[in-house]
Amino acid sequence: MGKFVITKRANGEFQFNLKAGNGQVILASEGYTTKAACENGIESVKKNSQDDARFERLTSKNDKFYFLLKATNGQAIGSSEMYESVASRDNGIESVKKNAPDADVDDQSAA
Repeated sequence: MGKFVITKRANGEFQFNLKAGNGQVILASEGYTTKAACENGIESVKKNSQDDARFERLTSKNDKFYFLLKATNGQAIGSSEMYESVASRDNGIESVKKNAPDADVDDQSAA
């Protein structure tokens, strides 16, 4: 089962990564100024990850494939790594859909 890991950046911002059961990061957040905002971002991922229309499938300038997960207001709440193929990217999306709704939260921001 996947989990959200909250960490604190060197600049004091909070961020989360959604990790699959194997520990691989499948979605990374933006930086948040407060832990509460970061936790709201996690709740937004849990909710929005169940709507396929919230995933924006993209191709980078160097022909790698990635996706953004967007909230109902159109704001990006998470981004994927770069994938070598469309199939790999689509597998990443399916992994987010599967792991996000029931994922535990591991708060490592105070460590």
